[in-house]
Amino acid sequence: MGKKSRLKNKAAKKERMPFVARTFEGLPNEADWIALREFVPSATATITLASGQTVRICSLLPGNGAGIVRPDGEIWVGLQVAHNFGDISRDLAYVVETALEIEPGQPVRMTEPGVGPRLQDLIDPSSSFDVAVHEGFDYWVEGTDDRPETAELLAEANETIAPTVRLESVDSAYWTEMGPQRFLRWVMTDDETPLLDALARLKVRGEETLGEGTKLIGHFRAHGRLVPVWEFEASAADLEKPALEFRARLDAALADDSPLTSEQRSARAALLSGQVQIR
Repeated sequence: MGKKSRLKNKAAKKERMPFVARTFEGLPNEADWIALREFVPSATATITLASGQTVRICSLLPGNGAGIVRPDGEIWVGLQVAHNFGDISRDLAYVVETALEIEPGQPVRMTEPGVGPRLQDLIDPSSSFDVAVHEGFDYWVEGTDDRPETAELLAEANETIAPTVRLESVDSAYWTEMGPQRFLRWVMTDDETPLLDALARLKVRGEETLGEGTKLIGHFRAHGRLVPVWEFEASAADLEKPALEFRARLDAALADDSPLTSEQRSARAALLSGQVQIR
């Protein structure tokens, strides 16, 4: 290979993927990827690559690591990592690609990945993504480290976790307790414009809550999807039925394509004014 060709290849490796707002679009359970990336403290799910190999996706890894190849050869990838080289899906795919090439027991460092395959290119389209929420980080060392000092460090880390539960009656809704307050953050995959219209219709009718003592306090946008947030005093179990009933009301409102009334437009504007952009 000539010098010009080598320089050309080197330059190509430095190219960045274009920014992608909905970086997890097309992956199984897109909304759960967003939740684990942004706010669920300790959770895992297993994906299957097109090659048939499985990879464990973790909300967080020790030391905020990007990935690790376990002593048994299993690949773990951490979602809550400080990185963004344009397309987060490409960044995470690079972690998987790197892990496939290194020896067991080694961490994967996040460096600029350049242009290349995305997660959507690596994962089997029929792969599942079933989330398991953990009470702590004990799964980090299960079967590999039973030293007392490790247990002490884990106990300290576990104290920082806000109790979190994924509701079973609806998709991608996570109850959490933060001190005296309790919240439900529900990642919704409905398109933003009709979703805001539907929420405005429900708000005008007083049907935007999850029952008595609950309040829709706002929403934020993450990776191209809206995440409404409710505040309440109820337990996660007590929200299962109200959440299912709300989803039915929301679906009915989404099916209503009539023009918004002036009152509904005002409600929609109020919803927009409190929107926060995360990614």
